Amino acid sequence: MKLGRYGLCGLVGLLTVMLIASGCSWRGGGEPQHQTLSGTWIIAEDVNDPSARSESNVYYEIFVRAFADSDGDGIGDLRGVVNMLDYLNDGDPETTEDLGVSGIWLMPIHPSPSYHGYDVTDYRSIHPDYGTLEDFQVLIEEAHKRGMKVIMDLVVNHTSSEHPWFLEAAMDPSSPYRDWYVWRDEEDSPIAVSAAGGPAWHRSPGGGADYLGVFWSGMPDLNFDHAAVRREMIDIGKFWLELGVDGFRLDAAKHIYEDLSGDEKNPALQERNLAWWKEFREALQEVNPDVYLVGEVWDSSPARVAPYFQVFDSAFNFTVGELAISAAAREEDSNLAFTLERMHGAYDTASGGGFIDAPFLTNHDQNRVMSNLRGDLNHAKMAASILLTLPGRPFVYYGEEIGMQGVKPDEEIREPMKWADEEGGTSAAGEGVPSLAGIPVSAYAEAMTRWRMPRHQADTPSVLAQQSDPASLLHHYRALIQLRSRLPVLVSGTILQLDLEPAQLMAYERRDGADRVLVVHNLGGSEAEAILKPDAAGTAYERLVAASSSDVEVSSGEEGQLHLKLPPYSTAVVR
Repeated sequence: MKLGRYGLCGLVGLLTVMLIASGCSWRGGGEPQHQTLSGTWIIAEDVNDPSARSESNVYYEIFVRAFADSDGDGIGDLRGVVNMLDYLNDGDPETTEDLGVSGIWLMPIHPSPSYHGYDVTDYRSIHPDYGTLEDFQVLIEEAHKRGMKVIMDLVVNHTSSEHPWFLEAAMDPSSPYRDWYVWRDEEDSPIAVSAAGGPAWHRSPGGGADYLGVFWSGMPDLNFDHAAVRREMIDIGKFWLELGVDGFRLDAAKHIYEDLSGDEKNPALQERNLAWWKEFREALQEVNPDVYLVGEVWDSSPARVAPYFQVFDSAFNFTVGELAISAAAREEDSNLAFTLERMHGAYDTASGGGFIDAPFLTNHDQNRVMSNLRGDLNHAKMAASILLTLPGRPFVYYGEEIGMQGVKPDEEIREPMKWADEEGGTSAAGEGVPSLAGIPVSAYAEAMTRWRMPRHQADTPSVLAQQSDPASLLHHYRALIQLRSRLPVLVSGTILQLDLEPAQLMAYERRDGADRVLVVHNLGGSEAEAILKPDAAGTAYERLVAASSSDVEVSSGEEGQLHLKLPPYSTAVVR
């Protein structure tokens, strides 16, 4: 049996876990009253006070091309996103039919020759497939009305090879844009490997010197040693902030300056990257002092990620997804909470206490969660339960909440959102979906499949089908996000791991000042029981405040003990 680190979390009692049933149900007489959240989740009535609710702090990632089509041309667009905002957050905290997210992140929406948009040809315009600047302003206004922030992808590391700047620079060595990019004579430097694993240098379409493109030949790197480049990228950021954007997701944030020898530990290189991002942030704060910046710093080392919290509010936490999915798939604790304890210590020091963690399960560059979990609904629910009870600002990739599947290549992890089945457009009960803005859902389904016929969604129940099923993954996500808004300690509190036996149990304490709750997940397919004893000061967990099932049972034992019984694949929160 493993002993918990109770010196860290203020508990000294041994949590004994047995696969036996005892105690009385939460539903029993004399127990606190509870209310139902979305689906099967329940919450204690006395912690469900509408006046005490806060934001969930959950953000939702949208690939506009694949999300919702408003005009029937088969391509998702900004007006389509506007039509679906009530699905994400209807602005009314009393309703439970929306996800309740606090913000949305739009993948690139600029003109681009690619379907994905990470190779930009015009930084101050909207891709014509998606609409206009006026459409974008409507989206911002409507999102803000519902209490949602809007952040957008900003790709400053490189442009498209079809950007007018690059085309002029490549064809005319005397062009003022020549120094906006990085060039070499072939004999002057050795072959270097790019961030994507291929060659970093590419033959110029104008002949002569090669140009640097650390991701792909279609994405030539900008030269941030050139003051004009830095000024232009700052002006672009200000342009979007003045239109009402609340912040940016910063693509390839650690690749602004690249060590072509492959030495990612080069401290001088990191200092140059940080110096640029500090200059960028300080300039943007002239327009919006509260601008939110979340960086893509894809690195397995917390020590190399931590310094970026000097300039970013958040950096995506790739480790969380790996550990949460592993725990759900293997049905055993992965020491995720203990890993986060150490990470957050480093991030707290680097940021001076001002960091916001940005955990997620998977994103647009990774195989989808449900595919990683081989279509197992119970495992997908447990992965969600872990993610959405962690501190910080969790990000949910569109379609994750309904279990969309997909494995690389990239196009197949970015398939159209499955709002409805292709035929009929209604659930088995014949119920419509008010959140679809009065447009028949069948029209959405048919239009989006004209852009790209999904290859992975045959077994994915649609949004419409899941809305009428309380046990669906969609309802599970809705309930978890609602729970965060009703228990603010889940958003802002620290995290401390408790070690339990058997390994199918994962537990961590969330504490914010005097408020503390214990989250316990039963990741396995068998029932489990825990006995929680008071700590040395006599403080004890006393009652259940939320659970994913009404079959979770609690009872009081001797000497202030709390007995907790968890059915398979369930979560309980005790206070």
